[in-house]
Amino acid sequence: MSTPSSDLTGKTALITGATSGIGRATAQALARFGAHVAIAGRNEDRGQHAVDSITETGGRAKFLAADLTDASAARDLADRATEVLGGSVDILVNAAGIFPFGPTAKTDEASFDAAYALNVKAPYFLTAALAPAMAVRGHGVIVNVTTMVAEFGAAGMGLYGSTKAALGLLTKSWAAEYGPSGVRVNAVSPGPTRTEGTASMGEALDQLAAGGPAGRPGTPDEIASAIVYLASDAASFIHGAILPVDGGRIAV
Repeated sequence: MSTPSSDLTGKTALITGATSGIGRATAQALARFGAHVAIAGRNEDRGQHAVDSITETGGRAKFLAADLTDASAARDLADRATEVLGGSVDILVNAAGIFPFGPTAKTDEASFDAAYALNVKAPYFLTAALAPAMAVRGHGVIVNVTTMVAEFGAAGMGLYGSTKAALGLLTKSWAAEYGPSGVRVNAVSPGPTRTEGTASMGEALDQLAAGGPAGRPGTPDEIASAIVYLASDAASFIHGAILPVDGGRIAV
C-alpha cells in the first residue's frame, strides 16, 4: 500500500501575507513541492522578490497586490487568483495578519477594526469566495494561521488573541461545512516565531519562547513545514484540527 506524500505537483495555491515571514516561507515551501503559487501582499517590491526567489529555482509563482481591508478586496483577490492560477485555487493559506499588543484601555477603535478586518474578515470572505468552488470539484484545502495566544489569557494580547480565537472557531466551522464535500480545513497555531514582524520585540520574543520545551523561537520555515503537511495528501484524514507549532508551549 502506498503512503500519501507531500507532492503538490499540479496543485494551485493562494497564500495571503506571502511577501514576508511565515507567508513567504509557506509560498516557497509549497512551490518547492510542486504547487503553482499566487503570492498576495501589499508591498510590490517584496512581492516580486518573493516571486523571484521561487522562479529562480524552477518554481511557478505570481504576485498579486492586495490590501485586504474589506470583503470586496477579498473577493477581488479570489477572482484574480483564480484567473492567474488557471481557473481554480486548490489550496488557500490565510497567513496575512497583524498583531497589535497593548493595554485594552489604550486600544483605539481604528486599531480594533483593523485587526478584525485583516485577521478575521479577510479570511472569512476569501473562504466564502473560494470554498464553494472547491466543494463543487470535490477537493480543496484551506489552512488558517492562528497563534498560541488564542488559547490562553495574556495581558496586552487580548485584541490579537481574540481575532485568532475567532479564526480557530471558523476553522472548525468550515471543516464541518465543507468537509463533507471533500474540502479539508485546518489551522496551524504558531508560537513565538522570529520574523521581520517580530524583530522589534527583541529579547521579549526569546523570553516568551523560553517557557516552552524547545526553549527558543521558531523559524518561518518550521511553521511552513506544518502548513505544507496539512495542505498535502499526507494529512488526508485531518479535518478541523488546530496544529500547535509552538515549541511545545502547549505542554506547559
